[in-house]
Amino acid sequence: MMTDTPADIAGSLDAQLATLGLTERLRVIAALDGRAVFTTSLGIEDQVITAAIGLADLPIDVSTLETGRLFKETVDLIAETEERFGVTIKRFYPRQDDIDAYAAKYGLNGFYESVEARHACCHVRKLVPLAEALSGARFWITGLRRSQSGNRAATPFAEYDAERDLIKVNPLADWSIDDINAYVEAESVPTNPLHKRGYPSIGCEPCTRAIKPGEPERAGRWWWENDEKRECGLHVPEAATSLVPTPA
Repeated sequence: MMTDTPADIAGSLDAQLATLGLTERLRVIAALDGRAVFTTSLGIEDQVITAAIGLADLPIDVSTLETGRLFKETVDLIAETEERFGVTIKRFYPRQDDIDAYAAKYGLNGFYESVEARHACCHVRKLVPLAEALSGARFWITGLRRSQSGNRAATPFAEYDAERDLIKVNPLADWSIDDINAYVEAESVPTNPLHKRGYPSIGCEPCTRAIKPGEPERAGRWWWENDEKRECGLHVPEAATSLVPTPA
């Protein structure tokens, strides 16, 4: 007897979600068998998804990666968002041993010196905590949008993530920034004040700058690197594991 593979299920889900609105997309995921986890960076897209989850009271876990290098404005927004939408945002932190080993090999801010060091830092502060956040999950919900960058232009609504053996769901894949802003205004969604200071994409403080007029939304992330497709590895595998020093 033939059974659907995870990739088959993701393909069917992708087609189904394409015909629905945001809340309906999230309802579909919440009703499926298996734990669903939404990981938020507290950016404006993620705030929209958190709002939709909270307003509809959906059984979806909301988590964030508290890297230890976030802007104060980002950290402060966690509690404000929890109160506004009645959700609990679980924080996942990097391991101190990993941070110490990274600093011993590269220096605390060694990510400025090489792509290798930057990938290793993202691994320690993001990828390891992400693995913990997604442990036992069948569905991973993200705020990826096609218009965020050229690297994300083909983002589907659902896809099988073979590396993590789960189905990744991107309910805002077809949303524009105008769609995002309209939802924020309609639902009085609290947002990071850094957005109004020229930061459309906000990550760790040392690795994020405001963008210049006309620059792509993610131009302020790891701005010292030349690769226009640069990512941290959360959504594009960058084989950073082997770069991370092992604590003695």
